[in-house]
Amino acid sequence: MAELFRMPAVAADSPTAVLSAWLVAEGAAFTKDDALVSIETDKAEVDVSAERDGVLLKALYEAGVEIEVGDPIAVLGAAGEQTGDLDALLAELGVAVAAPGEAPQAVRRDVPEEPAPEVPAPAAAPQPTAPTARTGPDRGGRVFSSPLARRLAREAGLDFTVLTGTGPGGRVVRRDVEAAVAARDTREAAPQAPAAPVPAAPATGTPGTAPAPVAADTTGTTGTTGDYEDIPHSRMRRAIARRLTESKQHIPHFYLRASCAVDELLALRQRINAVSPVKVSVNDLLIKAVATAHTQVPEMNAIWTPDAVRRFAAVDVSVAVATETGLVTPVLRGVENLSVSAIAARTRACAEQARSGSLRPADLEGGSITVSNLGMYGVEEFAAIINPPQAAILAVGAARDEAVVRDGAVTVAKVLGVVLSVDHRPVDGAVAARWLAAFTEAVENPVRLVV
Repeated sequence: MAELFRMPAVAADSPTAVLSAWLVAEGAAFTKDDALVSIETDKAEVDVSAERDGVLLKALYEAGVEIEVGDPIAVLGAAGEQTGDLDALLAELGVAVAAPGEAPQAVRRDVPEEPAPEVPAPAAAPQPTAPTARTGPDRGGRVFSSPLARRLAREAGLDFTVLTGTGPGGRVVRRDVEAAVAARDTREAAPQAPAAPVPAAPATGTPGTAPAPVAADTTGTTGTTGDYEDIPHSRMRRAIARRLTESKQHIPHFYLRASCAVDELLALRQRINAVSPVKVSVNDLLIKAVATAHTQVPEMNAIWTPDAVRRFAAVDVSVAVATETGLVTPVLRGVENLSVSAIAARTRACAEQARSGSLRPADLEGGSITVSNLGMYGVEEFAAIINPPQAAILAVGAARDEAVVRDGAVTVAKVLGVVLSVDHRPVDGAVAARWLAAFTEAVENPVRLVV
Protein backbone atom coordinates (compact mmCIF):
# COMPACT_ATOMS: atom_id res chain seq x y z
CA MET A 1 0.00 0.00 0.00
CA ALA A 2 1.36 3.45 -0.94
CA GLU A 3 2.49 5.79 1.84
CA LEU A 4 4.16 9.16 2.17
CA PHE A 5 7.86 9.28 2.97
CA ARG A 6 8.49 12.41 5.05
CA MET A 7 11.61 14.42 5.75
CA PRO A 8 12.99 12.92 8.96
CA ALA A 9 14.13 14.97 11.94
CA VAL A 10 17.79 14.55 11.13
CA ALA A 11 19.00 17.19 13.61
CA ALA A 12 17.41 17.92 16.95
CA ASP A 13 17.53 21.71 16.63
CA SER A 14 16.98 22.14 12.89
CA PRO A 15 13.49 22.63 11.43
CA THR A 16 14.72 22.06 7.86
CA ALA A 17 17.19 19.96 5.92
CA VAL A 18 18.53 19.94 2.38
CA LEU A 19 17.71 17.02 0.11
CA SER A 20 21.16 16.45 -1.45
CA ALA A 21 20.42 13.54 -3.79
CA TRP A 22 18.01 10.73 -4.49
CA LEU A 23 19.86 7.41 -4.30
CA VAL A 24 16.98 5.42 -5.80
CA ALA A 25 15.36 6.31 -9.12
CA GLU A 26 11.61 6.74 -9.50
CA GLY A 27 9.99 3.40 -10.20
CA ALA A 28 12.99 1.48 -8.85
CA ALA A 29 12.64 -1.19 -6.20
CA PHE A 30 14.65 -1.18 -2.97
CA THR A 31 15.11 -3.49 -0.02
CA LYS A 32 15.22 -2.87 3.69
CA ASP A 33 18.25 -0.82 4.81
CA ASP A 34 18.96 0.39 1.26
CA ALA A 35 19.90 4.08 1.21
CA LEU A 36 16.99 6.03 -0.30
CA VAL A 37 18.07 9.65 -0.09
CA SER A 38 21.06 11.72 0.96
CA ILE A 39 20.26 14.63 3.29
CA GLU A 40 22.51 17.47 4.37
CA THR A 41 22.08 18.31 8.03
CA ASP A 42 23.67 20.80 10.37
CA LYS A 43 26.19 18.17 11.42
CA ALA A 44 26.88 16.04 8.38
CA GLU A 45 25.53 14.68 5.13
CA VAL A 46 23.71 11.46 5.96
CA ASP A 47 21.94 8.76 4.01
CA VAL A 48 18.43 7.83 5.08
CA SER A 49 17.71 4.11 4.73
CA ALA A 50 14.51 2.25 3.95
CA GLU A 51 12.71 0.62 6.85
CA ARG A 52 11.23 -2.13 4.64
CA ASP A 53 11.23 -3.45 1.07
CA GLY A 54 9.36 -1.34 -1.45
CA VAL A 55 9.44 0.83 -4.56
CA LEU A 56 9.88 4.59 -5.02
CA LEU A 57 6.65 5.54 -6.79
CA LYS A 58 7.20 9.29 -6.93
CA ALA A 59 9.80 11.80 -5.71
CA LEU A 60 8.05 15.01 -4.67
CA TYR A 61 11.23 17.09 -4.44
CA GLU A 62 14.28 17.42 -6.60
CA ALA A 63 17.84 17.40 -5.26
CA GLY A 64 19.17 20.63 -3.81
CA VAL A 65 15.93 21.81 -2.17
CA GLU A 66 15.64 22.81 1.49
CA ILE A 67 12.61 21.10 3.03
CA GLU A 68 10.84 21.43 6.33
CA VAL A 69 11.06 18.46 8.67
CA GLY A 70 7.86 16.40 8.43
CA ASP A 71 7.00 17.47 4.88
CA PRO A 72 6.32 14.63 2.43
CA ILE A 73 9.26 14.13 0.08
CA ALA A 74 8.22 10.97 -1.77
CA VAL A 75 5.54 8.36 -2.25
CA LEU A 76 6.63 4.81 -1.43
CA GLY A 77 4.81 1.65 -2.37
CA ALA A 78 5.01 -1.99 -1.43
CA ALA A 79 7.33 -4.24 -3.41
CA GLY A 80 5.91 -4.71 -6.90
CA GLU A 81 3.30 -1.96 -6.54
CA GLN A 82 2.55 0.11 -9.67
CA THR A 83 2.04 3.87 -9.77
CA GLY A 84 -1.35 3.93 -11.49
CA ASP A 85 -3.17 7.27 -11.27
CA LEU A 86 -0.61 9.41 -9.46
CA ASP A 87 -2.93 12.41 -8.99
CA ALA A 88 -5.60 10.26 -7.40
CA LEU A 89 -2.98 8.57 -5.23
CA LEU A 90 -1.60 11.91 -4.00
CA ALA A 91 -5.11 13.16 -3.27
CA GLU A 92 -5.86 9.97 -1.34
CA LEU A 93 -2.70 10.49 0.73
CA GLY A 94 -3.74 14.06 1.54
CA VAL A 95 -1.35 15.88 -0.81
CA ALA A 96 -3.12 18.52 -2.86
CA VAL A 97 -2.63 18.06 -6.60
CA ALA A 98 -1.23 21.20 -8.21
CA ALA A 99 -2.81 22.76 -11.24
CA PRO A 100 -0.50 23.69 -14.11
CA GLY A 101 1.73 26.55 -13.04
CA GLU A 102 1.14 26.05 -9.31
CA ALA A 103 3.17 24.33 -6.65
CA PRO A 104 1.71 21.25 -4.90
CA GLN A 105 0.11 22.39 -1.67
CA ALA A 106 1.33 20.75 1.54
CA VAL A 107 4.23 19.28 -0.40
CA ARG A 108 6.61 22.03 -1.44
CA ARG A 109 7.63 24.95 0.69
CA ASP A 110 10.30 27.19 -0.73
CA VAL A 111 12.51 28.19 2.16
CA PRO A 112 15.36 30.36 0.87
CA GLU A 113 18.50 30.08 2.95
CA GLU A 114 19.04 33.80 2.50
CA PRO A 115 16.92 36.62 1.05
CA ALA A 116 16.84 36.45 -2.72
CA PRO A 117 17.82 39.73 -4.37
CA GLU A 118 15.31 41.61 -6.45
CA VAL A 119 16.11 41.69 -10.15
CA PRO A 120 14.14 43.44 -12.89
CA ALA A 121 12.13 41.11 -15.09
CA PRO A 122 13.00 41.18 -18.82
CA ALA A 123 10.59 43.37 -20.79
CA ALA A 124 9.61 40.79 -23.37
CA ALA A 125 11.04 37.55 -22.11
CA PRO A 126 9.02 34.51 -23.20
CA GLN A 127 7.38 32.65 -20.36
CA PRO A 128 8.74 29.11 -19.94
CA THR A 129 6.28 26.31 -20.44
CA ALA A 130 5.67 24.38 -17.26
CA PRO A 131 7.01 20.89 -17.94
CA THR A 132 5.44 19.23 -14.90
CA ALA A 133 3.19 19.92 -11.94
CA ARG A 134 6.29 20.97 -10.01
CA THR A 135 6.43 24.37 -11.62
CA GLY A 136 5.47 27.18 -9.28
CA PRO A 137 3.64 30.48 -9.47
CA ASP A 138 5.11 33.75 -10.66
CA ARG A 139 7.49 35.08 -8.03
CA GLY A 140 7.06 38.70 -8.92
CA GLY A 141 10.55 39.14 -10.36
CA ARG A 142 12.34 37.43 -7.46
CA VAL A 143 14.89 34.75 -8.26
CA PHE A 144 14.62 31.65 -6.10
CA SER A 145 17.37 29.07 -5.98
CA SER A 146 18.31 26.08 -3.90
CA PRO A 147 21.09 26.47 -1.31
CA LEU A 148 23.16 23.94 -3.25
CA ALA A 149 22.74 25.89 -6.49
CA ARG A 150 23.77 29.12 -4.79
CA ARG A 151 26.87 27.51 -3.38
CA LEU A 152 27.85 25.95 -6.70
CA ALA A 153 27.27 29.25 -8.48
CA ARG A 154 29.48 31.14 -6.06
CA GLU A 155 32.22 28.52 -6.33
CA ALA A 156 32.08 28.82 -10.13
CA GLY A 157 32.05 32.63 -10.04
CA LEU A 158 28.54 32.88 -11.51
CA ASP A 159 25.73 35.28 -10.62
CA PHE A 160 22.83 32.93 -9.94
CA THR A 161 20.33 35.79 -10.27
CA VAL A 162 20.85 35.89 -14.04
CA LEU A 163 20.49 32.14 -14.54
CA THR A 164 17.34 30.63 -16.03
CA GLY A 165 15.83 28.20 -13.56
CA THR A 166 14.31 24.91 -14.67
CA GLY A 167 13.32 23.72 -11.21
CA PRO A 168 9.92 24.00 -9.56
CA GLY A 169 8.50 27.49 -9.93
CA GLY A 170 11.46 28.55 -12.05
CA ARG A 171 13.81 27.83 -9.18
CA VAL A 172 17.51 27.71 -10.06
CA VAL A 173 18.77 24.23 -9.22
CA ARG A 174 22.04 22.38 -9.55
CA ARG A 175 21.61 21.34 -13.18
CA ASP A 176 21.08 24.98 -14.17
CA VAL A 177 24.40 25.98 -12.62
CA GLU A 178 26.18 23.02 -14.20
CA ALA A 179 24.76 23.90 -17.61
CA ALA A 180 25.87 27.53 -17.23
CA VAL A 181 29.37 26.46 -16.23
CA ALA A 182 29.59 24.09 -19.21
CA ALA A 183 28.42 26.84 -21.57
CA ARG A 184 30.97 29.28 -20.17
CA ASP A 185 33.78 26.74 -20.48
CA THR A 186 32.80 26.09 -24.09
CA ARG A 187 32.93 29.80 -24.88
CA GLU A 188 36.29 30.22 -23.22
CA ALA A 189 37.71 27.22 -25.05
CA ALA A 190 36.67 28.59 -28.47
CA PRO A 191 39.47 30.38 -30.43
CA GLN A 192 39.25 34.14 -30.03
CA ALA A 193 39.84 36.62 -32.87
CA PRO A 194 42.97 38.72 -32.33
CA ALA A 195 42.20 42.06 -30.77
CA ALA A 196 42.69 45.14 -32.92
CA PRO A 197 45.80 47.09 -32.01
CA VAL A 198 45.14 50.09 -29.81
CA PRO A 199 46.68 53.34 -31.10
CA ALA A 200 49.31 54.69 -28.82
CA ALA A 201 48.20 57.72 -26.84
CA PRO A 202 49.97 60.92 -27.76
CA ALA A 203 52.81 61.79 -25.47
CA THR A 204 52.19 64.59 -23.03
CA GLY A 205 54.55 66.96 -21.37
CA THR A 206 57.49 68.87 -22.75
CA PRO A 207 58.54 67.90 -26.31
CA GLY A 208 61.73 65.91 -26.42
CA THR A 209 61.29 64.46 -22.92
CA ALA A 210 60.44 60.84 -22.15
CA PRO A 211 57.08 60.09 -20.55
CA ALA A 212 57.11 59.46 -16.83
CA PRO A 213 57.52 55.78 -15.99
CA VAL A 214 54.45 53.94 -14.73
CA ALA A 215 54.81 52.65 -11.19
CA ALA A 216 54.91 48.85 -11.03
CA ASP A 217 52.06 47.07 -9.23
CA THR A 218 53.74 45.39 -6.29
CA THR A 219 50.55 44.44 -4.48
CA GLY A 220 49.86 41.33 -6.55
CA THR A 221 46.45 42.70 -7.48
CA THR A 222 44.94 44.35 -10.49
CA GLY A 223 42.26 46.96 -9.98
CA THR A 224 39.81 45.76 -7.36
CA THR A 225 40.56 42.05 -7.87
CA GLY A 226 42.44 40.74 -4.86
CA ASP A 227 44.65 37.68 -4.71
CA TYR A 228 42.28 35.58 -2.64
CA GLU A 229 39.37 33.17 -2.93
CA ASP A 230 36.03 33.30 -1.13
CA ILE A 231 34.79 29.84 -0.15
CA PRO A 232 31.02 30.04 0.40
CA HIS A 233 29.79 28.68 3.71
CA SER A 234 28.16 25.29 3.52
CA ARG A 235 25.19 24.51 5.75
CA MET A 236 27.43 22.31 7.86
CA ARG A 237 30.15 24.97 8.22
CA ARG A 238 27.56 27.54 9.31
CA ALA A 239 26.20 25.07 11.87
CA ILE A 240 29.68 24.34 13.25
CA ALA A 241 30.36 28.07 13.58
CA ARG A 242 27.02 28.68 15.27
CA ARG A 243 27.28 25.79 17.73
CA LEU A 244 30.87 26.50 18.77
CA THR A 245 30.19 30.21 19.12
CA GLU A 246 27.20 29.42 21.33
CA SER A 247 29.40 27.00 23.29
CA LYS A 248 31.97 29.66 24.12
CA GLN A 249 29.28 32.26 24.86
CA HIS A 250 27.01 30.15 27.07
CA ILE A 251 29.16 27.36 28.53
CA PRO A 252 31.54 28.43 31.34
CA HIS A 253 34.66 26.53 30.28
CA PHE A 254 37.51 25.72 32.62
CA TYR A 255 40.64 23.78 31.70
CA LEU A 256 42.84 21.18 33.38
CA ARG A 257 46.17 19.99 32.00
CA ALA A 258 48.10 16.80 32.63
CA SER A 259 51.14 14.95 31.31
CA CYS A 260 50.97 11.18 31.00
CA ALA A 261 53.94 8.85 30.69
CA VAL A 262 52.97 6.47 27.88
CA ASP A 263 55.95 4.10 27.56
CA GLU A 264 53.95 1.19 28.98
CA LEU A 265 50.90 2.14 26.92
CA LEU A 266 52.94 2.06 23.70
CA ALA A 267 54.46 -1.28 24.67
CA LEU A 268 51.02 -2.72 25.41
CA ARG A 269 49.73 -1.51 22.05
CA GLN A 270 52.61 -3.25 20.30
CA ARG A 271 51.83 -6.54 22.07
CA ILE A 272 48.10 -6.26 21.28
CA ASN A 273 48.72 -5.56 17.59
CA ALA A 274 50.97 -8.59 17.36
CA VAL A 275 47.97 -10.87 17.99
CA SER A 276 44.84 -8.81 17.29
CA PRO A 277 43.15 -9.03 13.85
CA VAL A 278 42.18 -5.36 14.27
CA LYS A 279 45.03 -2.89 14.61
CA VAL A 280 44.69 -0.79 17.75
CA SER A 281 45.74 2.87 17.80
CA VAL A 282 46.91 4.95 20.72
CA ASN A 283 43.63 6.84 20.47
CA ASP A 284 41.66 3.60 20.92
CA LEU A 285 43.50 2.96 24.19
CA LEU A 286 42.87 6.54 25.31
CA ILE A 287 39.14 6.16 24.61
CA LYS A 288 39.13 3.08 26.83
CA ALA A 289 40.97 5.10 29.51
CA VAL A 290 38.25 7.77 29.27
CA ALA A 291 35.59 5.12 29.88
CA THR A 292 37.57 3.77 32.84
CA ALA A 293 37.79 7.24 34.37
CA HIS A 294 34.07 7.81 33.79
CA THR A 295 33.32 4.56 35.60
CA GLN A 296 35.46 5.59 38.57
CA VAL A 297 34.15 9.18 38.65
CA PRO A 298 30.51 8.89 37.51
CA GLU A 299 29.84 12.56 38.32
CA MET A 300 31.71 13.39 35.08
CA ASN A 301 29.34 11.25 33.01
CA ALA A 302 26.70 13.99 32.96
CA ILE A 303 25.37 16.96 31.01
CA TRP A 304 23.59 20.19 31.90
CA THR A 305 19.89 20.60 31.08
CA PRO A 306 17.63 23.55 31.93
CA ASP A 307 15.95 21.65 34.75
CA ALA A 308 18.52 19.18 36.05
CA VAL A 309 21.97 17.65 35.75
CA ARG A 310 21.43 14.52 33.68
CA ARG A 311 23.73 11.67 34.69
CA PHE A 312 24.10 8.65 32.42
CA ALA A 313 24.46 4.99 33.33
CA ALA A 314 26.36 3.93 30.18
CA VAL A 315 29.56 5.59 28.98
CA ASP A 316 29.08 6.96 25.45
CA VAL A 317 32.13 8.73 24.00
CA SER A 318 32.23 10.92 20.90
CA VAL A 319 35.26 10.76 18.63
CA ALA A 320 36.22 13.79 16.55
CA VAL A 321 36.66 12.88 12.86
CA ALA A 322 37.88 15.37 10.26
CA THR A 323 36.10 15.18 6.88
CA GLU A 324 36.25 17.27 3.71
CA THR A 325 33.12 19.16 4.74
CA GLY A 326 33.99 19.70 8.40
CA LEU A 327 34.41 18.04 11.77
CA VAL A 328 31.89 15.41 12.86
CA THR A 329 31.69 13.56 16.17
CA PRO A 330 30.14 10.08 15.89
CA VAL A 331 29.36 8.44 19.22
CA LEU A 332 30.69 5.10 20.47
CA ARG A 333 28.07 3.46 22.70
CA GLY A 334 28.75 1.54 25.91
CA VAL A 335 32.52 1.95 25.74
CA GLU A 336 32.94 0.72 29.32
CA ASN A 337 31.85 -2.78 28.18
CA LEU A 338 33.92 -2.90 24.97
CA SER A 339 37.31 -4.49 24.53
CA VAL A 340 40.11 -2.39 23.08
CA SER A 341 39.88 -4.34 19.81
CA ALA A 342 36.13 -3.70 19.63
CA ILE A 343 36.71 0.01 20.23
CA ALA A 344 39.27 0.03 17.41
CA ALA A 345 36.86 -1.68 15.00
CA ARG A 346 33.96 0.65 15.84
CA THR A 347 36.12 3.77 15.69
CA ARG A 348 37.41 2.80 12.25
CA ALA A 349 33.88 2.06 11.01
CA CYS A 350 32.61 5.42 12.31
CA ALA A 351 35.48 7.26 10.64
CA GLU A 352 34.82 5.56 7.31
CA GLN A 353 31.10 6.33 7.54
CA ALA A 354 31.81 9.95 8.44
CA ARG A 355 34.10 10.47 5.44
CA SER A 356 31.72 8.71 3.07
CA GLY A 357 28.68 10.60 4.36
CA SER A 358 26.85 7.45 5.44
CA LEU A 359 26.43 8.24 9.14
CA ARG A 360 22.88 8.09 10.44
CA PRO A 361 21.46 10.95 12.51
CA ALA A 362 21.39 8.71 15.59
CA ASP A 363 25.14 8.11 15.23
CA LEU A 364 25.79 11.76 16.09
CA GLU A 365 23.56 12.11 19.14
CA GLY A 366 24.40 11.53 22.79
CA GLY A 367 27.55 11.17 24.85
CA SER A 368 28.92 13.33 27.64
CA ILE A 369 32.52 13.73 26.44
CA THR A 370 34.45 13.94 23.16
CA VAL A 371 38.03 12.86 22.44
CA SER A 372 39.85 15.08 19.94
CA ASN A 373 43.36 13.98 18.96
CA LEU A 374 45.76 16.18 16.97
CA GLY A 375 48.87 14.33 18.06
CA MET A 376 49.34 12.76 14.63
CA TYR A 377 50.04 16.28 13.30
CA GLY A 378 52.78 16.91 15.84
CA VAL A 379 50.63 19.24 17.97
CA GLU A 380 51.97 19.17 21.51
CA GLU A 381 49.00 20.71 23.29
CA PHE A 382 45.72 22.50 22.52
CA ALA A 383 42.49 23.42 24.28
CA ALA A 384 39.31 22.31 22.52
CA ILE A 385 35.82 23.81 22.62
CA ILE A 386 33.10 21.70 24.24
CA ASN A 387 30.58 20.21 21.84
CA PRO A 388 27.16 21.04 23.38
CA PRO A 389 25.27 19.59 25.12
CA GLN A 390 28.22 17.51 26.31
CA ALA A 391 30.06 18.47 29.50
CA ALA A 392 33.68 17.92 28.47
CA ILE A 393 36.15 17.39 25.67
CA LEU A 394 39.63 15.86 26.00
CA ALA A 395 42.27 17.36 23.70
CA VAL A 396 45.15 14.95 23.04
CA GLY A 397 48.57 16.07 21.83
CA ALA A 398 51.60 14.21 20.52
CA ALA A 399 53.76 11.89 22.58
CA ARG A 400 57.29 13.26 22.81
CA ASP A 401 60.54 12.44 24.55
CA GLU A 402 61.03 14.37 27.79
CA ALA A 403 63.36 14.25 30.73
CA VAL A 404 61.57 12.93 33.80
CA VAL A 405 62.69 12.06 37.31
CA ARG A 406 62.15 8.46 38.43
CA ASP A 407 63.44 7.10 41.72
CA GLY A 408 65.61 10.17 42.11
CA ALA A 409 67.28 9.81 38.73
CA VAL A 410 66.72 11.73 35.51
CA THR A 411 65.67 9.58 32.58
CA VAL A 412 63.98 9.98 29.18
CA ALA A 413 60.34 8.97 28.80
CA LYS A 414 57.53 9.31 26.27
CA VAL A 415 55.15 11.94 27.61
CA LEU A 416 51.68 12.72 26.27
CA GLY A 417 50.05 16.07 27.00
CA VAL A 418 46.27 16.34 27.42
CA VAL A 419 43.95 19.27 28.14
CA LEU A 420 40.48 18.66 29.59
CA SER A 421 37.87 21.35 28.82
CA VAL A 422 34.95 21.14 31.26
CA ASP A 423 31.52 22.74 31.59
CA HIS A 424 31.52 24.25 35.07
CA ARG A 425 27.71 24.09 35.37
CA PRO A 426 27.32 20.31 35.88
CA VAL A 427 30.93 19.57 36.93
CA ASP A 428 32.93 21.16 39.75
CA GLY A 429 36.66 21.63 39.58
CA ALA A 430 37.39 18.97 42.21
CA VAL A 431 35.33 16.39 40.30
CA ALA A 432 37.19 17.14 37.06
CA ALA A 433 40.52 16.92 38.91
CA ARG A 434 39.63 13.48 40.29
CA TRP A 435 38.58 12.38 36.80
CA LEU A 436 41.83 13.56 35.24
CA ALA A 437 43.83 11.76 37.94
CA ALA A 438 41.89 8.54 37.24
CA PHE A 439 42.48 8.96 33.50
CA THR A 440 46.22 9.53 33.99
CA GLU A 441 46.44 6.48 36.27
CA ALA A 442 44.72 4.32 33.64
CA VAL A 443 47.05 5.55 30.88
CA GLU A 444 50.23 5.07 32.90
CA ASN A 445 49.15 1.64 34.16
CA PRO A 446 47.40 0.35 31.02
CA VAL A 447 47.01 -3.29 32.12
CA ARG A 448 43.68 -2.32 33.70
CA LEU A 449 42.44 -1.33 30.21
CA VAL A 450 42.52 -4.94 29.01
CA VAL A 451 41.33 -6.78 32.12
